[in-house]
Amino acid sequence: MKEVINSNWSTGSTSADIVIGLMLITAVMILCVAILMLKVIKFYVKESVNPTPFATPEEKEKRRLEQEALQVIKDKKPSIWTKLMQLKPMEEEKNLVMEHKFDGIAELNNPTPAWFMILFYGTIIFAIGYLLTYDVLGFGKSQEEEYIAEIEQAAESKVAFLANPANAKNAVNENNMEQSKDEAVIKNGASLFANRCTPCHGEHAEGLVGPNLTDEYWLHGGKAKDVFKTIKYGVPEKGMIAWEKSLSAQQISDLTNYVLSLQGTKPAGAKAPQGNKE
Repeated sequence: MKEVINSNWSTGSTSADIVIGLMLITAVMILCVAILMLKVIKFYVKESVNPTPFATPEEKEKRRLEQEALQVIKDKKPSIWTKLMQLKPMEEEKNLVMEHKFDGIAELNNPTPAWFMILFYGTIIFAIGYLLTYDVLGFGKSQEEEYIAEIEQAAESKVAFLANPANAKNAVNENNMEQSKDEAVIKNGASLFANRCTPCHGEHAEGLVGPNLTDEYWLHGGKAKDVFKTIKYGVPEKGMIAWEKSLSAQQISDLTNYVLSLQGTKPAGAKAPQGNKE
């Protein structure tokens, strides 16, 4: 049998728990009383060394008047909001009335709010600093220089991106497409062709609604870059969709290489040539 260890504060006995609880309460009460006694002793020592004289009624009245005067000064002291908005109390409105009137209506000479003046002078200081930094001292770059720097950075980032073989595969496009006769590439392209292209071009690319892809005639160019571009952007006016939205660049490249590998296969029932011979 394993011994059960009780990890909480309970002792397992109700009476013992009650006693412990009462002892804790008593200890807290004694601590509070001790703190109070320390304060009393401190006050007693202070009064013994420097006793506070009892004030006469005249002195009490004088102190009360002084306190009221201080409170009035405190109430009249403008708040931060009043300072920022340059607000004036109603009793000072008569001092703000301008001499001229229009149809019996007087105009108040209200000062410009402090927050507006802070912003106004702040823009002047910023403009001076900007002028010195970019046009006088030449510490900062102009917009043209920043643009050139960003173009150079983008070019460097592109080179670094293409340096990674995994990224280079997905970065293929109609400008850098090169034909490949690798069996794995052709096999992957064949699988893509069977799933997406056979309804229009036939099972063997002999041509149905779309043209025959096995002869030497092409409607939009028969080079690797041309075929890649045609697959990528499609031919909307003839019903061919743009596959760039559903296929990756590498998949379009594999599909292009498969189509080019079909040249001269001469499948049965091939559609008549269309386009220009290449």
